[in-house]
Amino acid sequence: MTGLTLYGDPASPYVTRVIIQAALKGISLRRPPVPGGNPRSAAFHALNPIGKVPLLVQADGTRLPESAVIAEYLEERYPEPALLPSAPWPRAVSRLVARITDCYISPSFRPLLPHLDPQARNPAAVAGQAETLARAFRALGHYMLPGTFCAGDAPSVGDCALAPYLQLLKNVIFPAFPEIPDPTLPPGRLADWWQAVSGHREFGACLREYDQAVSRFMAANRERLHEHR
Repeated sequence: MTGLTLYGDPASPYVTRVIIQAALKGISLRRPPVPGGNPRSAAFHALNPIGKVPLLVQADGTRLPESAVIAEYLEERYPEPALLPSAPWPRAVSRLVARITDCYISPSFRPLLPHLDPQARNPAAVAGQAETLARAFRALGHYMLPGTFCAGDAPSVGDCALAPYLQLLKNVIFPAFPEIPDPTLPPGRLADWWQAVSGHREFGACLREYDQAVSRFMAANRERLHEHR
């Protein structure tokens, strides 16, 4: 038992990033509901004034927010099995993949949500986000190293960051916007990479769990919109 608790929405790619890393390392996480029902609640803000998930809580009550920082902490506290390559260059590439995810892919997601309805779509706004995503996907394909995963033949922190976000885009964005092609469809480096992560036992199981969580979240949103019409 590790005595670690992870608070977070199962439909969050940032929460799933930590869940995947823990699964790959064999770390047991308690995953109770977020206090107060959501991160905006006073009960959750008492634990994490940032008001965002994930939040990692240790057995002694100490708390750590922000998925990237949690990822670094888990790697240092539980160094085996390593989720950073031993050589400096592959380590840098793995971190770069996570950085591209956080800085270029993630910021394009929310601006596309108001345009999911074709009747309310602004083509110029969608085109701008589509180009940002295309540039990020090209960069990933360019910088990923040879091998099955992003920095070689074993999963690393970069894969843990990127995979949930691409799963989210596969659930929400690619089906709605034909002008934003899915880079995980063959052929291409990202297609080979996606086959590796989704086919990996622990990695694939976490992605399937996340896929189901996002699908439930989207279905609940559609139901709420229908009720308000």
